[in-house]
Amino acid sequence: MFAARSIETADKPAFHPRPAAVPSLLLRIDLDPAGRIGPGKIELLEKIEALGSISAAGRAMAMSYRRAWELVEELNVVFGQPVVERQVGGRNGGGARLTALGRRLVAHFRAIEAAAMQAASEHLAALQAEITAPHSR
Repeated sequence: MFAARSIETADKPAFHPRPAAVPSLLLRIDLDPAGRIGPGKIELLEKIEALGSISAAGRAMAMSYRRAWELVEELNVVFGQPVVERQVGGRNGGGARLTALGRRLVAHFRAIEAAAMQAASEHLAALQAEITAPHSR
């Protein structure tokens, strides 16, 4: 699989070959009419499902509850129905979980992502080889 490269800091050179590094592919899907899903919203949904809470998912991603809820609400509007259902009160203080639509959304996105990585892997490896190959000057 391909992994994300680290972000360079000001005290490091902007470019240096890293033979062990592999290229990454980020996928964003623009939906009709103006909806958009990408790795951030999908990760948020996955964390909501795993942690059982919008606020816990937001904290795990270093975002406020308000921002996490705004992203969930954007998805609700795009798809015309909830992707997350909140559970109010109770002994455990409530929580949240994905709806069937939310789970399908995550599954479809991850399947598209896997297919894109498989289709692009040869070309990504070739690009990486260009970076790590000795250059003749």
